[in-house]
Amino acid sequence: MRRAALPGTALLLAALGGTAHATDTDDLLAALKRARTLAARGQAEVTVLFPPRAVPTRAANALPVVAARPALLARNFNVVRAGSDPVAGRDATRFDLTPKVGGAGHWSLWVDRAWNVPLAFEERRADGTLVRRAAFLKVNAAPVKVAAAVPAIPAGLRAAVIGALPGLRFPAGFAPVAVRSRAAGGAEVTLSDGLNVLALVVAPQDVRAAPGVASRRVGKVFVWLVGNLPDDTLRAALAGVRRASADTLGTFAGPGDSNP
Repeated sequence: MRRAALPGTALLLAALGGTAHATDTDDLLAALKRARTLAARGQAEVTVLFPPRAVPTRAANALPVVAARPALLARNFNVVRAGSDPVAGRDATRFDLTPKVGGAGHWSLWVDRAWNVPLAFEERRADGTLVRRAAFLKVNAAPVKVAAAVPAIPAGLRAAVIGALPGLRFPAGFAPVAVRSRAAGGAEVTLSDGLNVLALVVAPQDVRAAPGVASRRVGKVFVWLVGNLPDDTLRAALAGVRRASADTLGTFAGPGDSNP
């Protein structure tokens, strides 16, 4: 006669044998992955308030590319499915993303429930001030195929940046992901927390002071840090830099071919 399983054993077996449920983060990352091969087209409106520009709003037939890096996004953001909102007459799920640490930008993304691709997004400062918004007003009958690979992070880049800028403190959650050489001299390092992007520049000239811009002279060059972070956080990141050179960073310039 078969003995009945103990209640605790039954619960354990059910947990081990049951189907795992995707989290809100998993669902959003799946939509962002799909957006690399499929995208909506139609009539969109794009508003950029940082950096400031004379005409902040423009029309477009597609959303600007969101430079999402899945591994960093999953590590640095709390993702919550915040309900359903229509976008351009289509059913969409809104995901709200809040940084786990630091004062980086907060995001909302609206994902088409049938196509599973983004239809709108917003980036806001930690205090709620709008920085960027892009949303479809109308969409075509079907999405189109696209190719939007995320470049790999060059191996050894973090150590190289620290070596070129000893004393640099990366803002909470941010990591170097790419480098490009500048036509005017020096190098620009892209820092990302998975969604928000900062520009770390070593240049022979200074940059004009403005909100979201920190700069200091180090020896014969200048180091800038630009992006949607509180000014005191940007300045603190550069405060300890003891010397600066872009010489060793040029070897990392150029795109990769896969996603980290």
